[in-house]
Amino acid sequence: MNSAATVLPTPDLDAGGDFLLPLPDPAQRLDLAPPAPTCLTSCDRHRLSLNATLTTAGIPPHPDDMEAIDALSALDDTVALAVQRWLMSRPVALFG
Repeated sequence: MNSAATVLPTPDLDAGGDFLLPLPDPAQRLDLAPPAPTCLTSCDRHRLSLNATLTTAGIPPHPDDMEAIDALSALDDTVALAVQRWLMSRPVALFG
């Protein structure tokens, strides 16, 4: 009996028509495992959240601010959430 690859029509490139591809061979598939999820430390999460909160509040972090952001990011969850809460509820009259 003929294999599926020999039964399929050949492409007629002059007619501009479409053609079918042969079915994939399961024996030739690669055995790929999905990549392991990367785990962020609490310091990394705090740093990302603080940068996002500052930017959202209209205070884009300056490169010179990284030392302060790193110091704040190293603190515990309660302090990080308090700083973010302060930035999100800042009075517009104070900062313009």
